[in-house]
Amino acid sequence: MNHLISMNQFKAIFGESIVACIAATLCAMFLNVPVWAMFIGWIAFFTRGITTRDWAINMICVFIGLVIGIVAGLAGAALEPALGTWSITPVVLMVTMVVLCLQVLPVINNVLAFFLGLVCFFASQLPPTLDTFVELGTASALGVTAGLMASLVKKHYSGRKANSHNLDKQISLPD
Repeated sequence: MNHLISMNQFKAIFGESIVACIAATLCAMFLNVPVWAMFIGWIAFFTRGITTRDWAINMICVFIGLVIGIVAGLAGAALEPALGTWSITPVVLMVTMVVLCLQVLPVINNVLAFFLGLVCFFASQLPPTLDTFVELGTASALGVTAGLMASLVKKHYSGRKANSHNLDKQISLPD
């Protein structure tokens, strides 16, 4: 079986990988924020269109998800003395209802990015504070931005719309 890949497609993949590498290095070495949270933003970028407009929408949706997660963390802590482990039930019900209702908004309505923000908060196991929002928001914003940069690199080398799978000048590579 032969796999087809063009030289420009290879350059695009290599360029996208370099962007991810730089973003991860910035998180780990300079910003001291979790690299995995940066990849939450990276994933969020690719859940919708790949334009600068979508970049902004996706980032805002991740931030909203983080805020909802922090509020849910506070609500869970407030309900736990009365409900114990059952406090998860009303919190998840309310969070899910709120997020799913947000999908009817005219523009800021990326449900996947909302949930990625929620996952980012809960996976971090950090306290529900402003510092947590800043830390995770910084990492995810860098990830969304890196996703935009990667899509621009791909667009540059493909000469077409980013994420196009119909690149010209295909070559065969052995298995």
